[in-house]
Amino acid sequence: MTYAEFLAHKQQDDTFAGFDPGDLPAFLFDFQRDLVTWALRKGKSALFCGCGLGKGPMGLVWADRVAERTGKPMLILAPLAVSYQFVAEGEKFGFDVRRVQDGAVPAGARIVVTNYERIERFDPTTFGGAVCDESSCLKSFAGQRRVLITEFMRRMPFRLLATATPSPNDYIELGTSSEALGYLGHMDMLSRFFINTNGNSTSLGAQTRHNRGDVQFKWRFRGHAEVPFWRWVCSWARAVRRPSDLGYDDGAFVLPPLDERYHTVVARTKRPGFLFDIPAVSLEEEREERRRTLHERCEKVAELVERSDAALVWCHLNPEGDLLTKLIPGAVQVAGKDSDDAKEAKLLSFQRGQVRVLVTKPKIGAWGLNLQRCAHVVTFPSHSYEQTYQGVRRCWRFGQTRTVRLDTVATDGEARIVANQQRKSEQADRMFDALVGEMNRELRIKRLDYAAAAAVEKPAWM
Repeated sequence: MTYAEFLAHKQQDDTFAGFDPGDLPAFLFDFQRDLVTWALRKGKSALFCGCGLGKGPMGLVWADRVAERTGKPMLILAPLAVSYQFVAEGEKFGFDVRRVQDGAVPAGARIVVTNYERIERFDPTTFGGAVCDESSCLKSFAGQRRVLITEFMRRMPFRLLATATPSPNDYIELGTSSEALGYLGHMDMLSRFFINTNGNSTSLGAQTRHNRGDVQFKWRFRGHAEVPFWRWVCSWARAVRRPSDLGYDDGAFVLPPLDERYHTVVARTKRPGFLFDIPAVSLEEEREERRRTLHERCEKVAELVERSDAALVWCHLNPEGDLLTKLIPGAVQVAGKDSDDAKEAKLLSFQRGQVRVLVTKPKIGAWGLNLQRCAHVVTFPSHSYEQTYQGVRRCWRFGQTRTVRLDTVATDGEARIVANQQRKSEQADRMFDALVGEMNRELRIKRLDYAAAAAVEKPAWM
């Protein structure tokens, strides 16, 4: 290996371990075709595409081409109930997609889909590659299962991660995605681009927390490292909120209006030891506020969905889900205590229009499902921007034809949570602006292989 080859080998932004797919199916839009072509040439990549942009069809085309290349079946990992969507989309677009739960891959199967919860039943050596659909939901799993999924993916020759959005300011998640794809591990990523401050740093708003035991670390960008960081992410990921991010006409990909309404309920009882209600400051005070105002908040939600033809209600506490189910006629709750099969059955019942009101937690049903038959979402405020984003986007997505109404029910004491949610929303916009900007910058760069270039013709006078 020459020194130039050594340097080229160390350069991660030019690592293309895939293949040229040739012509792709005509049902793909132009921007989808470009993304799938890039992902197949890359071999191991991530697609951060907005809800309704067609991650399902793109994942199926990607898996089909890799299966053809490797001669092995492909595995698609999906959230609960989403595996049924892949089977339906496979039938729609002409792919043979088998839903498997016990780990036994049928003879002749080309694409196999299962839920994340059943991954330990499968042998990774059976497959030529894997697709992680809604990969950002991995952090909702307990640590042991998250490690199991990451290790499973790392043994795949071809890998694709697909999600609507990584969490804003959550660089641990980006590092975990990079590690699953075989690039930098999350600790290597942190040490290269960030500084451990162990203090209160707000530099660039780029702060995240990483826990090890009882020690809490805080990180901020190194000096002048923010732009190189986004360029590095764009070396293995593509971020698209709408087709125009890639220079295409948005066409049919236009979101309908979102009617956001905030409802403030008044607590019937005061906080113990206080004459007046004041905004909760600590997490413990927020939990106390929610427990104390349980009935007031749930009664307001029941009032809001009384006349809805279909409504999706997100809660955060078990008592909230139980009380909402009692107060709302015909409501069905998907609870954590339910078996995976029961959860899937209830989620699919709502998706198919057999249930009027679905009550569940975002960490159970906020990823992957297409619920655009519903145009009314009701939620309680949460510090998790991604859970709120994913919860709303089940209904407010490309393909939705009606105005989506979003009702947020809160108390005066939860003003801090609402403000934090707004701050994270602005951070998410900045993050995607950075990703899209650097992605388009990379697409404009014409890389030249000077070693293979033709000899330069010298002027006669030299």
